[in-house]
Amino acid sequence: MNAFFSSTANCDVRWQDLPGSGAPLIFIHGLGCASSYEYPRVVTDPMFRGRRAILVDLPGCGYSQKPKNYSYSISDQARVVAELVEYLGLAQCFLYGHSMGGSISIEAAEYLGERLSGLVVSEPNFHPGGGFFSQQICSHSEDEFVNGIWQSMITRDTGPWAGSLAVDAPWAVWRGAASLIAGSNWYERFVALPVAKQLLVGEHSLPDEDFATLTASGISTLILADCGHCMSWENPEALAHALANFCR
Repeated sequence: MNAFFSSTANCDVRWQDLPGSGAPLIFIHGLGCASSYEYPRVVTDPMFRGRRAILVDLPGCGYSQKPKNYSYSISDQARVVAELVEYLGLAQCFLYGHSMGGSISIEAAEYLGERLSGLVVSEPNFHPGGGFFSQQICSHSEDEFVNGIWQSMITRDTGPWAGSLAVDAPWAVWRGAASLIAGSNWYERFVALPVAKQLLVGEHSLPDEDFATLTASGISTLILADCGHCMSWENPEALAHALANFCR
């Protein structure tokens, strides 16, 4: 993997740069995940059509360093993404963010300006309050979560999420969840972005009020068949196809 030092997070951030054609698509993962764990199956699918892909493990996650004296807030993680784009010297790129990564990508898009060719988000946190897992995590104090609840969640989970959660720092997971609950006006910020953009939602996650409202307003939306929130694991081929079509 590649690495650079983030002055925002004061740590080494690692990513995979998978060669291909066109402006690269940068993948930003969700809570308790890591792009190096979640997206290799997507970007190697024939439906992805060989575009250059950059799989980022955010600070606290996957192979990146996990400092204890860092906020892990949505805004700071977005700054890290912008730092990486600057470090790579990318004149143009696409962003894809899932769930918490969608919220991070919306804020990162504001930093990138004309460098950003387009933004795709899938089931992002558009509003304050967090989702089911964020609320579950933050129903405990950070100390309680770090010293016991985190391990019990890993033990109980029977899906792929347990594998990435196990290698993420528990303090990073808790603080990320707390930042999602505190929230921001990500929905309005997404709508206001002056760039090509699209919202993806899994078929099993419908009905969804934000999806319906954005569709009615004329913003590009797409339903992925045979999957719910965990679309990269449940239907990686459909996600690869959607991303490749958007980035054409």
